[in-house]
Amino acid sequence: MEQLFDLSIWAIIGFMLASYSVIGNDSIQTLGTFIAANEKINWKWKFMFGALVFCTIVFFCWYTNNGDIAYGRLARIDYIEPRWYHVMAPAILLLLTRYGIPVSTTFLVFSVFASGFILEKIIVKSVMGYGVAAVTAYVLWLVISSYIDEKTDRVKQKNIRYWRVAQWVSSSYLWVTWLQHDMANIAVYLPRQISVEVLIFVLSVGVLILGVIFKSEGGRIQKIILTKTGARYLRSTTIIDLIYASILYFFKELNDLPMSTTWVFVGLLTGRELAISTMRKDYKFKYIFPIVAKDFGKIILGLGISIIAIILVQYLVEGGY
Repeated sequence: MEQLFDLSIWAIIGFMLASYSVIGNDSIQTLGTFIAANEKINWKWKFMFGALVFCTIVFFCWYTNNGDIAYGRLARIDYIEPRWYHVMAPAILLLLTRYGIPVSTTFLVFSVFASGFILEKIIVKSVMGYGVAAVTAYVLWLVISSYIDEKTDRVKQKNIRYWRVAQWVSSSYLWVTWLQHDMANIAVYLPRQISVEVLIFVLSVGVLILGVIFKSEGGRIQKIILTKTGARYLRSTTIIDLIYASILYFFKELNDLPMSTTWVFVGLLTGRELAISTMRKDYKFKYIFPIVAKDFGKIILGLGISIIAIILVQYLVEGGY
């Protein structure tokens, strides 16, 4: 219990705010398609599924990495005892989530901890992730759209149960790969190696937050998913989750730098929508451009807020606050 009681009040507040804002804001990427495609299933079953995967993967990471729950993503970022201004980032993120704005949690949280050099590398990796996801999704959906049109070729009733199983499996795969990236956004407020008591605290907070997200069916930010073509269909969401998870896995293996999974997700949806508009005559580019531009504008807004946060924190540190 010693390490738990040794945590400063700002470390605890920062961790709890980061947990709610990061999981809440990024639920659109990891759980959004899962919630949308399984809207007829009671939220308690979906909650138990999400909580089981969360607890299993966080415990496994902690057990196999000597108490590190961030999968080594914080290896290049030294632990800094959180101060009051470090808490501002998740507080801002919480406010943006409240209004349904999907910004990059990685940029916003790490902007107050990482050096300018490391943050620059994080941004470069994230931009590359956006590009890879957009191109990959565009090419794949040009092929997929040739065979699948959810409006005219619905899944047969006898095959629904198989696609539902596939959707839950793909959601598990995505949830695991996302946690391997974005747990660092939460763990940055904690020591790099945590005790059993702190682990139990982390798991308890995470499960509680997941309960809130599933009970509210994703909250306001879920509207971003519902505006996308086929986002409620089991077959489409299964394919989206598999491709997104595979791209995240590729970048996880690339190096140990954190990256913005939000940028990868928005890039994926952008490439997919463009491919569908290319293949379908009734879905013209002029219809999707406002949607794509709006999503891209929101992630640029998040980057801008992160840059402002960097300048403000540097000013406070240099001023001795």
